[in-house]
Amino acid sequence: MTDTLNRRRWLATSTATLAALTALGGTLASAHAQAQPAAAGNALGAPIPVAMIEGLSGPFANTGEAVIRNLAFAIERINQRGGVRIREGGRDVQRPLALTRYDNKGQTEEALSTLRAAIDDGARIIVQGNSSAVAAALIDAINKHNEREPGKRVVFLNYSAVDPALTNERCSFWHFRFDAHADMRVAALMQVIREDKALRGAYLIGQDYSFGQAVLREARRQLAAQRPDVQVLAEELHPLGRIKDFLPYAAKIKASGAQAVITGNWGNDLTLLIKAAREVGYEGKFYTFYGNALGAPAAIGEAGIGKVVAVAEWLPNAAGAAGAAGVSGAPGAPGLSAAAGAASDAFYQAFRQRFPKPQDDYVHLRMFMMMESLAQAMSRAGSAEAGAIARELEKAQVDLGGQRGTMRVADHQFQQPLMVGVMDRQGAPGVKFDVEGSGYGFRVIRVLAPAEAELPTSCRMPRPV
Repeated sequence: MTDTLNRRRWLATSTATLAALTALGGTLASAHAQAQPAAAGNALGAPIPVAMIEGLSGPFANTGEAVIRNLAFAIERINQRGGVRIREGGRDVQRPLALTRYDNKGQTEEALSTLRAAIDDGARIIVQGNSSAVAAALIDAINKHNEREPGKRVVFLNYSAVDPALTNERCSFWHFRFDAHADMRVAALMQVIREDKALRGAYLIGQDYSFGQAVLREARRQLAAQRPDVQVLAEELHPLGRIKDFLPYAAKIKASGAQAVITGNWGNDLTLLIKAAREVGYEGKFYTFYGNALGAPAAIGEAGIGKVVAVAEWLPNAAGAAGAAGVSGAPGAPGLSAAAGAASDAFYQAFRQRFPKPQDDYVHLRMFMMMESLAQAMSRAGSAEAGAIARELEKAQVDLGGQRGTMRVADHQFQQPLMVGVMDRQGAPGVKFDVEGSGYGFRVIRVLAPAEAELPTSCRMPRPV
């Protein structure tokens, strides 16, 4: 009965995927047909499914749908140059990748059910990111599955689940994370917080699950170590994706007298919090992980100029840091090279040309880095088998958009630059591009090289024989 239900669920999501991708201009709806002709001597094989398990309905559906655009375009680019080269039956076969999606409705149990459906449908590559709780459950389930069914092993690529435990005490040979984890992001924000001389009191607020708890815990620890003069006036956790009215929270923030809010909130939980803060007249800063997307800049408007700070592996105005003094962690150090800045602009403009609607302006370089790493690994291995892919993913090194990222073997945590930006009007120095047609963008004020962003790991990874 469960298998039948899973099959029906997959059929429903596959139909939705086809409709959605057709609406995007046919992206990957016919991945096989979109691949370039095979190189001389290479046959053209069937598409290799990449199964995305994500919340595509419920309170964070917009976040899941936004991720699809990134992954679909990344795969489209790979397929346009011929896909991946696999050795089959003694000959090289060029095989395109095909994105399939499974709606977990933002629920862990649904994610485990859709994982089984994806595996039953032949997927051996799983991608997910929008929930560390879901990612942790997937890691455990995949570990058990791969041990139980070695002939059907799968590999898990994580683009956004940033609970530090996932590459520390819960690390797995089958799991690879392509986003900086929460402690790394807090450390990057602290580069700016250290210089915020007006900051005397901070309000810590986050979503009540493993990731949100980790952000508050690390923010408290790093504030004590680097800004002992700053008082933590309150720490508050709220239900994930269930709060429709953040006005009571915003009122408490304003009443606390805090000069800044530090939060890892994402999706609607961040947008609604920022909207509520504007409505109650809160004038402090927001130090955020995700304040640069999904409606947040438009929600706060002029009140956010110079006050909303965001950290990411890349920002659209990265080129604005090219050659600028003082944008790295070390005062006076140079930012990006002019060549890297030009490559960053070209990458962003290619995405905006592909998705010109302002509401579709949600682009993350790490998701493209992830798919490029996968394509490289499969072609080097000459195989679509999970064990072979995983061993080659450990060697991943990607240059894209003026950035370079490499995979750390010890814990499968991708190492890449981090950028911190502050909200400003489009057209201001360093703000060539705005966000989602809002008229506001993010000026890069810190660039951390991979060695600066890197943190030690406690991972003790069991490795398959």
